[in-house]
Amino acid sequence: MTPLQAPHEKNLTTDHRAAREVIDIATGTWRAQALYAAAALRIPDHVADGAATSEALAARTGVGEDGVRRLMRLLATLGVFEGAERSGYRLNAVSELLRSDVPGSMRDMCLIYGEEFHQAWGAVLPALRKGSTGFEAAFGSTLGDFLRDTPGAGPKFQRAMSVGSAPFADVSRAIDFSRFGTVVDVGGGNGTFLSMVLRENPGLRGVLFDLPHIAPLAREHLDSAVAPERYLIRSGDVFEAVPSGGDAYLLSRILQDWDDGECVRLLANCRRAMAGSGRLFILERVIEEAGTDPPADVLPVLWDVHLMLIAGGRERTLPEYRSLLDRAGLRLESVESLPLETSLIVASAI
Repeated sequence: MTPLQAPHEKNLTTDHRAAREVIDIATGTWRAQALYAAAALRIPDHVADGAATSEALAARTGVGEDGVRRLMRLLATLGVFEGAERSGYRLNAVSELLRSDVPGSMRDMCLIYGEEFHQAWGAVLPALRKGSTGFEAAFGSTLGDFLRDTPGAGPKFQRAMSVGSAPFADVSRAIDFSRFGTVVDVGGGNGTFLSMVLRENPGLRGVLFDLPHIAPLAREHLDSAVAPERYLIRSGDVFEAVPSGGDAYLLSRILQDWDDGECVRLLANCRRAMAGSGRLFILERVIEEAGTDPPADVLPVLWDVHLMLIAGGRERTLPEYRSLLDRAGLRLESVESLPLETSLIVASAI
């Protein structure tokens, strides 16, 4: 080190690994938008249909061949496709999930993440400075109002959210539904979760409860998935009351959207509605408790900031969930880990 060199300057110029980490994080949105472009242009659908070169893909998508060639080179490098320009591109497990016509397709999720959510994250600084959401800064509306008032936005959002249903498949393994007669899915959206529970438990009846403009989406899905006599759809505001008469209540990724006071109101409504021996089953991501080191898993804390920017919501630690339940007259009975950083929290009346 020369006499004129500050002690920290050597680290700044020689720590290439740290510089690479900065670059990888800073360019993360480029990768996400490349994936979005593939989904929006239906490139996986076209590859599945035999369009294996940039020339063929350009003809199918109506965009320039040079741009498609460079995009496909990037996507193949990222592991989204197999092959190359000369040998032809092929689908792999990742690009299969981006097809529009396969079970469990994640295409709709990539669309909303690449459009509305991308714009909301672009407003991160105004949101932090004003204490509002990035969604409001970008669209001049709350997420809820936008989904209600913008044509096509509600169904698009419901399709995207149903993609994250991988934990649902493990719920029937984790919960013995044979001891219940009626399950009430509070804020059940388009009915994906409820239909899976009902299909795997033939003796169970279900009630889906959500806002009035969601009811047609739920009816369309449930009609195609289960017998009509096995379910009811009720509409209303979860912060006013929820349907009574159930002995099992489901809350899947609902609490994450609201502040503590509203969560307590919602949980207390569930407590009043359910039978004395009933159970409340909550699916949420749980953040590691605060300690001297940051959490080992980045995804729950990444989701936490995302919820802050999209809806003003938050992820919580297990003690925070226990506190919400206590305030609502409920007791935390157990917690079980499910796929995709999701936990099943079981609560009963105090």
